[in-house]
Amino acid sequence: MTDGSTFVQAFIILFREGLEALLVIAALAAFLRRANAAERIAPVYMGALAAVVASIVMAWVFATFYDGNHSDLFEAGVMLAAAVLLFYMSGWMFLRQDPKAWQADLNRLAERALGAGTVLSLAGIAFLAVFREGAETILFVHTLAKTANGFDAALLGGLAAATLALVAMFVAMQWLALRLPLRPMFVVTSAFLFFMGLRMVGQAFQELQEQALIPFTTDGVPAFVSEWGLSNGSWEALGTQLAILAVAAAAALVSLRRKGGGGTEAREARPVSAAS
Repeated sequence: MTDGSTFVQAFIILFREGLEALLVIAALAAFLRRANAAERIAPVYMGALAAVVASIVMAWVFATFYDGNHSDLFEAGVMLAAAVLLFYMSGWMFLRQDPKAWQADLNRLAERALGAGTVLSLAGIAFLAVFREGAETILFVHTLAKTANGFDAALLGGLAAATLALVAMFVAMQWLALRLPLRPMFVVTSAFLFFMGLRMVGQAFQELQEQALIPFTTDGVPAFVSEWGLSNGSWEALGTQLAILAVAAAAALVSLRRKGGGGTEAREARPVSAAS
């Protein structure tokens, strides 16, 4: 294997496996900065760091006891747990998108809203986002080292280049987030986390279908479903994702109608109060 090939493969492994986790962590960090709660970012980073350590341990377990093969059932469980947390945080952010509520007393509200339970959820998302890719990445890199020339300059160079590319994307996302208006920032982050949750549901279904625990029906599934990474192209996964989307859309409509009704009542009450 040539040095150039080793460099490219090392770069692709780390960049491909790390990109999804980095996007989730970057979105959470950007949200916390915009919510004037930058001091709450530490648990997110700690969750990601704990996942790196856990990934190393799991990679050792897979290499020692499973001949380097990952467990489909274990991965499916991690993905479903991550999806649940992503849906929860997506809804939490959507409900707190009103900039007037935040700007009225941003520090006090952020302190109250970003309580221990919410911060723990953020750390959990960061942990699961990194952990679901971490052990697999380490195993891939280890396999590449064994089939090439070990951890030589080409392999380490590819990993370093991928790390720099991921860091650059992270910094760019933080820079952009600080310049977006508050409401779009909350809505976009909420939508992104929800989309990532849907993707993880689809990926979890794929792991379970590979173990023949769930049927796999593909006839008539639109091609764009797989091309966009929404699911593995089966009706079972797509149907579940559509059901989740329908429930989320209904909940969002109910929330918006309640807010609209509350705003109307407040506007109607104001003149009466002033007259009295």
